[in-house]
Amino acid sequence: MLQVLLVARPGEQASKLTAELGRHSVLCSMAESAESALQVTEKQQPDVLIIDLAGIPESGRLCSYLKRGRKLPILAIASLEMALNLDGTVDDFVLVPVNAREVIARAKRLTHNKAGTASPERIVRGSLVIDTEKYEVYLGGEPVPLTYREYELLKFLAVNPGRVFTRDALLNRVWGDDFFGGDRTVDVHIRRLRGKIEDETHTYIETVRNIGYRFVKQGAG
Repeated sequence: MLQVLLVARPGEQASKLTAELGRHSVLCSMAESAESALQVTEKQQPDVLIIDLAGIPESGRLCSYLKRGRKLPILAIASLEMALNLDGTVDDFVLVPVNAREVIARAKRLTHNKAGTASPERIVRGSLVIDTEKYEVYLGGEPVPLTYREYELLKFLAVNPGRVFTRDALLNRVWGDDFFGGDRTVDVHIRRLRGKIEDETHTYIETVRNIGYRFVKQGAG
């Protein structure tokens, strides 16, 4: 049984989500602050931490501590603006308003092994280096903080340079066929990736109008 810790401010949204998770056989503990979340994780070992970024002060420090010290997968509940500014301490996110089935699908996927399909240990595209063994990305020799989903999306595109993928195809290949949500999720992740690895002179991901995205065969850089 999947066991999660929901860190959220008490209210209708948290109550609805907790009840819905229970109806889908997810064991859900609740914490109302960063401090109480730390206390719960000391006594229990949840599979995934789900945190409402808007409702929890010091959510950034909590995520950073849990990611660094306990390697706990973290799923954030975020607005579109917050999602565009997440750092590498969060593995994945769902956009508000929250869909419980999407939360469950993403939480389950975070608990799976990251092995996936075989790929080279290092993918080099100009100044961009993807270390598939260590799950790390470097740009010009400097580490790039990516969430788990950003990393998986970038790796998938990079191992298929020049090939165009629709948003639906990316959802199926990167998120999986149990994903619940709209294709704007892909656009949000692409925007975040571009903000982290591209500038005026470095382009790695191209938008193919009315179709989707592709990784540039010879990434500038």
